[in-house]
Amino acid sequence: MKTCLIISGGEFSPIAEHIEYDYVIACDMGYEHSKRLGIKPDLLMGDFDSIKDASSPFPEDISLMSYPKEKDDTDTMLAVKCALDKGFRHLIIICGLGGRMDHSIANIQTMAYAAKKGALCELYSEKEYIRTFSGGKLALPKREGYSLSLFSLTDECSNLSIKGSKYETDSISLHNSFPLGVSNCWASDSVEITMDEGILLIIESKMS
Repeated sequence: MKTCLIISGGEFSPIAEHIEYDYVIACDMGYEHSKRLGIKPDLLMGDFDSIKDASSPFPEDISLMSYPKEKDDTDTMLAVKCALDKGFRHLIIICGLGGRMDHSIANIQTMAYAAKKGALCELYSEKEYIRTFSGGKLALPKREGYSLSLFSLTDECSNLSIKGSKYETDSISLHNSFPLGVSNCWASDSVEITMDEGILLIIESKMS
């Protein structure tokens, strides 16, 4: 499964050297981040209202898609839709947290959109590893010094079971109106999650 790396315009996260990818989209301020990371994007896109040198010409050998400031989609959502249209079903977002809270929440909702379209979407920062899960079985190897939290992005995640964690569950429903799955942790080398239906947000957070 080919991977599209999306560099968003949130807080800079110098973690890209640990990620493998086939195609790169930089969104607005994400272009500045890509230069700091030493990554040449395949595509620049957005309304470019945040980028510092928007008045300067962009490199001619990088494709550019420019949009008006007044639009329904965020720049990151535009990038996700573009990646899906290009056939990518594994999306990794970096520099997508920090800064404005509304932008961080928008990026989480964008991950839910990608999951509804059948894609695996992940978001990396220096202190968090976030991914979507749309059902079946998933094993999460233990991360020392990290907590494990599960949230429902849909109204309900049904028939959810968690094994190998400090707090285990068996065939419960997790709802998006109550944070029942927050702050769990590993009790074994791997946590196994099974679920029938819904979109689950899995957050592994560094505790120190």
